[in-house]
Amino acid sequence: MSESTSAAEERAIAYAQHLFDLARDGDAAALRTALDAGVPVNLTNANGDTLLILAAYHRHGDVVRVLLDHGADVHRHNDRGQNALVSAVFQQDAPVVRMLLDAGADPAAGTPSAVDTARAFGLPAMAELLEEHRPSP
Repeated sequence: MSESTSAAEERAIAYAQHLFDLARDGDAAALRTALDAGVPVNLTNANGDTLLILAAYHRHGDVVRVLLDHGADVHRHNDRGQNALVSAVFQQDAPVVRMLLDAGADPAAGTPSAVDTARAFGLPAMAELLEEHRPSP
């Protein structure tokens, strides 16, 4: 591998890490600019976490909204079987939970699921919110 290829790969990795930091830190404007420039909205890190999972876990509703507006997949799971909805439920972030549910997130998906997470951690408000969004039979 040439030095220029190695340097280019290192820059690409550093930029990807920067994008994940933007999601963690809540910089919606910078992330929007990157997505508008063509960054894949479902970019995934080495743990399988998407930008959406990280934004939901870190309680950044404005970033979650930007990602959803750019078509982020609410059904993606990380390597532990968790998704953005599980992250938002665990953090007890009702506005983000509602955004994800309204975008089609499935409360029963994942291992553990959002429903399982609410039950396991004794989060009755989250369980009620998930129940309110259950599809009618």
